[in-house]
Formats: sequence, structure tokens, C-alpha cells
Amino acid sequence: MTDARVLSLNGTWAFRLSPTAAGTGEEFMLDAFDDSTWDRVAVPSHWVLQSVTPPGETSPRSLLGTADGPRYTNTAYPIPIDPPRVPDANPTGDYRLCFTVPDGWANAVLRFQGVDSCAKVWLNGEELGWSTGSRLPFEFDAPVRPGKNVLAVRVHRWSAGSYLEDQDMWWLPGIFRDVELIERTVASIDDHTVHAGFDHETGMGTLRVDATTEAIVEVPELGIRMPAGESATVAAEPWSAEHPRLYRGTLRSPTETVELAIGFRTVAIVDGVLTVNGHRVFFRGVNRHEHDWETGRTLDTATMVRDIQLMKRHNINAVRTSHYPPHPEFLRLCDEYGLWVVEECDIETHGFIYTEWEGNPPADERWKDVFLDRTRRMVERDKNRPSVVIWSLGNESEGGENFDAVEGWIRDRDPSRPIHYERDRTYHNSDFHSVMYPSLDDLEAIGRREEEPFEGVADDDDRRRRGLPFLLCEYAHAMGNGPGSLVDYAGILSSSDRFCGGFIWEWIDHGFRALDEHGREFVMHGGDVAATPNGGRYCLDGLLFADRTPSPALAEVKKAYEPITISVSDVVRIRNGFDAVRTDQLEFVWRLERDGEPSGSGALAVPPLRPGESLTAQLPCRPGIDAGEWWLTVEARLAHDALWAPAGHIVAWGQGRLDARPAVREAPPVNAWTVNERERAAPLPGEPLRVGDALFDAASGRMLRFGSIELDGPDLDLRRAPTENDRGQGGRNDLATVWHRTGLDDLIATTQSVTREGNGLTVTGRVAPASQPFGLRYRFAWLVEDDAVELVVDVAFDGPWSDTPYGHHEVVPPRLGLLFRLPGEYRSAAWFGRGPNESYVDSCASAAVGRYVAEIDELQTPYPYPQENGNHLDTRVLELTGDGCAPLRVTGDPAFAFTARRWSSLALAEAEHPADLVDSGCVWLNLDHAQQGLGSASCGPALPEQYRVPLEPASWRLRFSSPRPVPPVPPPFAGR
Repeated sequence: MTDARVLSLNGTWAFRLSPTAAGTGEEFMLDAFDDSTWDRVAVPSHWVLQSVTPPGETSPRSLLGTADGPRYTNTAYPIPIDPPRVPDANPTGDYRLCFTVPDGWANAVLRFQGVDSCAKVWLNGEELGWSTGSRLPFEFDAPVRPGKNVLAVRVHRWSAGSYLEDQDMWWLPGIFRDVELIERTVASIDDHTVHAGFDHETGMGTLRVDATTEAIVEVPELGIRMPAGESATVAAEPWSAEHPRLYRGTLRSPTETVELAIGFRTVAIVDGVLTVNGHRVFFRGVNRHEHDWETGRTLDTATMVRDIQLMKRHNINAVRTSHYPPHPEFLRLCDEYGLWVVEECDIETHGFIYTEWEGNPPADERWKDVFLDRTRRMVERDKNRPSVVIWSLGNESEGGENFDAVEGWIRDRDPSRPIHYERDRTYHNSDFHSVMYPSLDDLEAIGRREEEPFEGVADDDDRRRRGLPFLLCEYAHAMGNGPGSLVDYAGILSSSDRFCGGFIWEWIDHGFRALDEHGREFVMHGGDVAATPNGGRYCLDGLLFADRTPSPALAEVKKAYEPITISVSDVVRIRNGFDAVRTDQLEFVWRLERDGEPSGSGALAVPPLRPGESLTAQLPCRPGIDAGEWWLTVEARLAHDALWAPAGHIVAWGQGRLDARPAVREAPPVNAWTVNERERAAPLPGEPLRVGDALFDAASGRMLRFGSIELDGPDLDLRRAPTENDRGQGGRNDLATVWHRTGLDDLIATTQSVTREGNGLTVTGRVAPASQPFGLRYRFAWLVEDDAVELVVDVAFDGPWSDTPYGHHEVVPPRLGLLFRLPGEYRSAAWFGRGPNESYVDSCASAAVGRYVAEIDELQTPYPYPQENGNHLDTRVLELTGDGCAPLRVTGDPAFAFTARRWSSLALAEAEHPADLVDSGCVWLNLDHAQQGLGSASCGPALPEQYRVPLEPASWRLRFSSPRPVPPVPPPFAGR
């Protein structure tokens, strides 16, 4: 911040769109030019998200959803690869602004914070210059005059710079960041550099501020007053993401005062370990594109604050600015709120994979000055930010001598920060070993420094790489429902000091708010635009939905990233996993529940723990004498208000079952059924068969009614609507295609026998896909128990489960369970089990065992591309209720997973947008014995074997009853 006069030029500008780089011609920059018939657009913004008049038309309209509007690609360039040339068809926006400069201004600088992709600038008819580098600032000396001035800017959608900006994102042209005029005088401070190191052994900070003119540095809190260029060493608190201590000061010349926000910290790599202020640093990070579903990469400060608060509240402590420098305000906020930042340069040439990297700019000397220019603009703008601890040279651009040049320049200009670059497998420009999306096994090997060597890499480079700290720059692709294994990754990353953490891909879905032809709102993704090449839905890969609603995955991130580890068993164990702060800011509380109902609570006395220190405490309570499951939950909460969350915010929690005392109940009969058994009894004709309060069809054995409840089922169900991770990436790990081509998503059932056995009923049969030799044999044994019926299910896999003739790969079903169709009058679900969010076998750590209530419609997660969702693991008891229908209770022996929705899995699989999902008039209830995990195969490794449904015989029991309605118990974990 400066006290120099600053004139914001943000606001409404005149605008005209043209089809080629010629724009509107050579007259528009002149003072006398008449722009009264032009469109008016907001600056900052992207013109493709505004209403503008396309070339050849007479009225403005929105370009959203058209080929002339936002375009999304992942790796492919939307223009021919012919660097540095671009097509003749090059949409170009001419901007004009008339503004008034107050009297008394001397010289001025005109600053643009971001223009995509190339801008040429005129002031009062005089050409100032041009710039590329969309996410980087550029400045011109501005010969302003008192009174009226005319600023003209010509912005091209495509430029030579586009070849360096292929960053898995929407192509969004325009003046999308702030524009400002800054007064300059003879003694103005044009640049300054803050050097603020910290010695962790002495507790002393050393400050030096260099400036381009004579100036005085003052930091009153530290008693510092000295000329710029001199040094002072004082006792100081260090800056860290956990304790973002900033000292306020000024840098004052005779004509200008610049505010300083000084954070003392020293970044170093010691014996292959990343440290800050002498402590190992562990990044619990996310990758962050700038995106808003209405304004694109134009974000206001309130949105940035909201994002940072959400990150901090979900235990995220680090951001990789994928894949370009963010708005400078974001970094200022990271300084204030406390986030580690890996800042990445605006360089990515991923599309050259289609030329097998022939002509790739990093290896072409003609591009060296461009690489240096982009790097300098990043470093010089953000060199004084204590939150920025690592410079990243760019992303997915392979290697080349131009990276040697930028690495050398950074090391000379700013030796205080290490350098990251992932894609060159020699890592000779990087202080880190880094890869994307490793499997769990590969990551464990990296932690032991036993990873496989890269092909073609020299032995010396390989040895050096093994000595480097490891930074997991991308993992856990958050596309659709998922990712899975977050807790597994967190456990491995914390197992070795070599790891300095990782960054989940990514923070937010890149979708746009749009209306379909029926006026219904939906989230537009790349595939909704009729243009090629097209990255499709791949832009919907965030922990937040496009409207900034957290997805269920964000809760799992919070649990996986907990800086305090709490485990509850016969004792309570607590470990401080913070890098640099004690647990003074936390209070610990406990809660005892029986079958999810409160039974006691209190405070847990925990002395302050130093980083890395652990404590074992006796249980604060004991289970009661009543039958049931007794669960103890211990929470670590903020003791006082923080900038990012109020007092009472839950930072971490742990839960353990102290005792399970089941009510006395006669054990069901032992089942000895095997796949080789063949019941030959013919189906019984005539009236429905009664088993207790249940009626069954005599021919098929299907339940038709339970008490007064009309229903249909069960079907042995193996289908799930594919998640994005089930579809894999580019044909790799594409389980959904295997399910479809083998018919696993369209099973045919054959009833083999319906047999009376005492007061029970046994149904046997087989389900199998058409044209396949494999299937699943089942036996349903229905037993009467008091006012309930119990179902004992036995299944066995039958035949060769492979996708012959497609490749002899094993076919594994995504689920194994039962499906019922219930009356649509059911409205609410209450359950005792994991909740409140959806949970899957590899994504359930954030789902605590408790008692929950939700409307059935609320059980669905509205993923912008419909897919499997809403599963709830480890359910002991489920009760469905609704107006005009008897309650239905399902009890597990011991537990099951359930989903309840108003459309079938088939309808869910066929839908392309949430509006396609229509209430079928029924409730479709899945009661699952097993369902496979989520994984991260949409961009990552295959689903780990332990999270697949095993091809093994299985047995489970369920009990159905219809109790009197009881008041629901509120969910104890609501809002976690």
C-alpha cells in the first residue's frame, strides 16, 4: 500500500468485438472517436461472460455456451500448433475509457494486473506499448494531462503468448484484473525489497529493506528506525502459516510512504528436509485455479476471503497457485490469514504432447526472453510476501534450456526461496523431487527414497534426486464423487521427513452458471459448448462446487488434514501435528453417546503440547450398564476467536467405541448353503405367501407388502451409476465401460425355487448379464421374528468373471446388495450409523458414528454431472417415514450401507445434468453388503484392490419391522 495518489480505472468501458486482430481499425484510440454506439462492459471482466455485440450482428447478446464464448480444453490447444503464429480468425476486443485526472499530477504509471492474452495500449492517441503474459502485471509510463484523458486498449484472444498458457482451464479473454493509474514524483519509491530472515536458534530476526531511492524504514513495534539498505537484528516472533505474525511498518521517502507488512521467516532445505524457521514444514495443500461461476477469473476480495476462511476451517494450510500467479490481493490475504504458498509462473506448454514435444518453447532459444520476462514479473511483484515460500517455474512443459535461464535468474535475484519444477525428470532445475498422482505403493517407496529410476536419466541425476525433499504437487483428483484414499495418502505423507506434503487437485469446479432451453439453471462444463477440441467435464474437478458450496469431499479433506491426531480406545491419545505452534489455542471436550443418543459430556484437561509431542490420557468416562453401543467422541476446538473461524470451531476429533452390549436375542439359524446346491422345488402357484406381516409373490418370491406398506423387492443389485473416477482417464482404468460392455449394468434375474420352510420362506435364483457365462447365485431366507421378518442373504459368484472376448480382464461389480422399490410418500430418513455426509469404504473418516435425520431429497449430493452418490456406511438402524405411510425400519446384523433416492440407478446413469433427474413416484432403497470405493482414477492410479468388492461368497442379515413413529433425534454432528 502507498500513500501516492492512485486512480482506479475499473468501471464501465466502451467495447467493440471484431473477428480479427485488426480490431475496429486505426481510429478508435483517438480522442475524437465516437464510441456512443459501442457496447458497455465492466472492467475487470471477460468479454465472453458479458453481453456484447458479435461481429456482423446489431444487438448485444451473451456468448456463454457458444463457440465464440468460453472455451475449455485440458491439454489441447484450441488453435493450430504453429508457434508463434496464430489464426487469422482472432477475436479482438477494442476497449475505450474516458477518465479525468485531477490537477497537480506530475508523472504517472499505468498498471494492468491481468489481461488475457495480449494487449496493446494507447493513451491520448500515443502508443504506450504492448504485453503478453495474461496472469502477470505490466506497467507503462503514462503521460497523463489534467482533465480528460482517453485510454484505448486492444486485446487479442490469441497471441504468441497463448502457446505458454495451455493450463487445463477455460480460455477467457479480456481485461480481467484491475487497472489503475499511480502518481509518480521525483522521489517516489518505485521498488523495494524486504529481507526478513529469522534465526530459530537465537530467536532473532534480521531486517533489511532495499529501495530504489533514499528512504527511511520504521517499525515502531520493534523500535526500528533506519535508512533503507541498512540492517537491524531484533528479537521477533517468526511468521508461519500457523501463526502469521506480521509487523507493521513504513518505508518513507520525501514524497511517498509505502506501508510494510513484515513477516520474519527463513526457508531452508536441510539434509533433504524442507524447513521454515528451523522446523520441518508439512503442506496440507490444495491447487487453486482462480474461478467464479459468473465472473470467471475475475474475483473480488470478499470471494478470496471466503475461500481462505473455508480452507483454514478445513485444515488446509497451503496453496499451489496452479498454474499462474494469482491476483496480488490473494497473496496479501495469505500473509494475513496464514497460508503457505507455492507460487507458479504463468508457463505451461502441455499441448505440445501432440507434436511429441517437437518445437516445445522451453527447448527453443527464441523463447528465452519470454520465459525470463514472465519469471521476472512474478518474482518482482511478489518477492516481499512471507506466505510465498517456494517459486515454481511452471507446469507440464517438459524440459529445456530456457528453464536453466529462469532458474539461474531466480537464484541470483532471490536466493531466499527454493525452486520447484515437476515435469523435467532430471530435476536439475528443481530443489524438490515431485510427481503427480502416484499410487499408494509408489508413494511409500518415495518416502523410503527407494523409488524406481526414470528411464533415460543419468545415474548422477538419479542420486541427486533421491536426496531431495519430495513435494506431491498434484494428487487425489477431486472430479465428481471422490477422491478416495485421502486418509491413506495423509498417513503415508506423514510417515517420512522427506515428504513436505501435497496439494489436492483442486479447489473449485470450473463450471459456469447457465440456463437450459427450459429456463432451468445448471452448471455449464466444457462439453456443453459445441466447439472442438473440448475438455468436456474435466473442468468439474474441485472440492467446492462451482457455486462455492462445499462438496462432501471437503469434509474428508478436513479429517485427513487434521493437525491434531486424536484416537480413542482404552485410553485417549492426542498428538500435536502442527509444525511450529503449541496447542494453547485449543480446548478439548468429550461426549459420550449410547446408540447415538447423548449420555454425558465434559471438558478434557490437556496441557499445552509442543509440535510433535504426544499425550496419553485416561478415559474421561465409562460406558453405562444399559445395552447398546457406547461411543466416546473427543474434539479439539478453538478456544478463542481466530481471524478465520469463531471460538468453538472444531479443528480435529476422534471417536472410539468403548463397549457394545447387545440386547439378548436368539441367534438366527446357521446357514450352510453353497453354490453347488440346487433346489428343485417348483414355484408355488396361487395366492401370495405370508411370512409374518410380509406377503410374497408365490412365483418369484418377491416381497409385495410388509404390513400396510406396498413395496417391491428385493433385487440382487450390482449396478451403480458410474462416478467420474469409475470412467478412468482416456481409456485407462475405465471400469464403467467394462461394466457396460459385459452387461453388468443390466442383469437378468432367474428365480429357481420358492420353498416354504416352516413359517419361513426360501427363494433361490441367479442373476447374470446377457451373453455372459458368469453370474451370481443367491438364496434369500425369510424368517419370522416377533413382529418383524428377518432376511438372511447368501450369494456366490458363478462362472469365469472376466470380460471375454474383450481382454480377459477380471470383472468386479461395483456393489453387492439389495434393491427395494418403496412408496413415494416416504419423505424422511433417520439412521444410526455414519453420517451426516455420504460415505464410501475409502472415504468415510469424516463420517462419525451417530444418530442422524435428513429428508430423503437431502440425501442426494447434486453433482453437476449426475453419478453415484448418497451412500451411508456402517448403518445399524434405518427408519423411513412419511405422511400417510407406516414407518419402515431396517436393522443390520451388524450393519449395512444404504442409499435412498427418487430415481433408479439407471436413470441416474443416463442423466447428463441434475435437471434430467425426475421423481419416479417411488423411493429406490439400496441396502448394500458392499460397494467399491471411489478412488481417483479420473486422473490417477487404479482403485486399490482393498477397496474393491471381492469375488467371494458372502452372507448378511437384515431385519425389517414397522414400529410406531417416534420423534427424530437431531443429528449430533450437524454442521461439522
